[in-house]
Parts: sequence; C-alpha cells; structure tokens
Amino acid sequence: MVPEAQQQSSTPQDLTPLSVREEIALLEPFERIGMDRILLVATPQAAAQALAELRGLDVLGFDTESKPTFLKGEVSGGPHVVQFAVAGRAWVFQLHDPVCRAAVADLLASREITKVGFGLDGDRTQIIAKFGVPPHAVLDLDNEFRKMGYRKSVGVKTAIALIFKQRLLKSKKVATTNWANAKLNEVQVMYAANDAWAAYRVHAALGAFAG
Repeated sequence: MVPEAQQQSSTPQDLTPLSVREEIALLEPFERIGMDRILLVATPQAAAQALAELRGLDVLGFDTESKPTFLKGEVSGGPHVVQFAVAGRAWVFQLHDPVCRAAVADLLASREITKVGFGLDGDRTQIIAKFGVPPHAVLDLDNEFRKMGYRKSVGVKTAIALIFKQRLLKSKKVATTNWANAKLNEVQVMYAANDAWAAYRVHAALGAFAG
C-alpha cells in the first residue's frame, strides 16, 4: 500500500469540476488496500475479533452492498454486506450469521464512532429494516462537497479524482454480483473493502484541508 504522504492530493481551491468521464479515465490508478489488510467477517469468532479492533476508533469509512434487483417490484432484502475501513485496515461483514449482524448493528448504532461514506442517505431505511436500529453518527460525504459548491452528487470515484488526481478502479460487473452469496470471492471482498477505504481517505483529506 502506498503511504498517504506519497499520494498527490489537492487543496479545496484546486477541486475544479471534472467535465467528462474520459477525463477521469486518463488519471493514474488510485492505490487500493490489499487482501492482507482486509478481515472478512462471516463467523462469530471473526465478529469478536472485528469488534475488538473497531471499538474505540473515532472514524470509519463505511459502505454497504446489496444483492441487485432486476424485476419490477423485486425487493433485495439488503444490505447483505457492510464494510468499514481505516487508513491501514478494512473489515467486510457478511450478515448470514446472527452474531455478525449484531456486531454491525452495534457499530451502526454507536454515537461515538463516526461512519463516513457516499450516498448514505438512502441506506437508512434498509439499515433500520435489516438491523432494527437507526444508524447514528453517519456522515454522507456528498453533503461535504455540496458545502464546497458542488451541486450534483459527487460519489467516491469522482471525489478520489478531484482530491488525489487519481482514478478509483470500480467495476460495474462486480457491483452487480450477488452479494447475498454465502461465500464471497476475493474480487467482491476487494471491491467492498476499497469502497469504504476510499471514503475514509477522502474524509481524512477533507479534514486535512480544514485543519
């Protein structure tokens, strides 16, 4: 993983709108967090380890994945995967096991841990339905970019391009895979973890600007 200090970032004054998708496609790839830094949480034992690592942290990158729906009126029942990240570590929770679901509910309900990500406003209803608790201390980074003058939704890929002048690798094919599978493959785990990790990196950069 490339140290944060070695990755180019911009100041708020440099965050000019990107005109077309092709402009992002020309940027160098954004370094991703690797599997050696990701804990897949699918068992009670892994959930206990994850909670021990996550409790006491102040800020987590946060995102969710749900099984896609293709038919009119079809309900996905998501989220099926919830992921958290900090600078050097990510946790990808599958939710088949009740202990794993309880661990995620505990983290989402915490008022002491700020969860940061993109497009989170629409996740609230699903989260309450899935976990039976409302999420607290959730910061949608889209709103932070609106405060900086961006009228349209930014999203994590555009945010990475604006701040780091790099291209976040995101595959639509992976995004629309079945996240409800009992066993996720490595590509899915990497995709989920890096969404949360990129959100954490963006939030950290915005905080550095403010400081």
